[in-house]
Amino acid sequence: MNGQLSDNDFESLINDGDLALSPAAEDNSAAEASALPQQDLSFFGKIPVNVTLEVASTEISLKELMEVDASSVIVLDKLAGEPLDVKVNGALFAKAEVVVMNGNYGLRIVELSGNGLGGLGA
Repeated sequence: MNGQLSDNDFESLINDGDLALSPAAEDNSAAEASALPQQDLSFFGKIPVNVTLEVASTEISLKELMEVDASSVIVLDKLAGEPLDVKVNGALFAKAEVVVMNGNYGLRIVELSGNGLGGLGA
């Protein structure tokens, strides 16, 4: 015997299911995976991200923009009192309202967008 399988022998092995894992082997692999130590991902917490607050936006023509002066008012697309968009690296993260704490502006998160940080990778 030369130790090699013919194409017919190989196909019969696959079709007969002889190469499938037994249920016990599947259970062992699941147990081994759960026994692996969880990786410590806390070092990701030190990565800086850019958090911005977007008050509102609007679309105007270049002609209108060229006519803007120091007394001009540009009407935005949000009503006063509506929650503002908090973006992390340009992706929507949450809705918030502006608060003042010790003389500094701050953000009070009123609603997380989607999965919070989990939604930012998309």
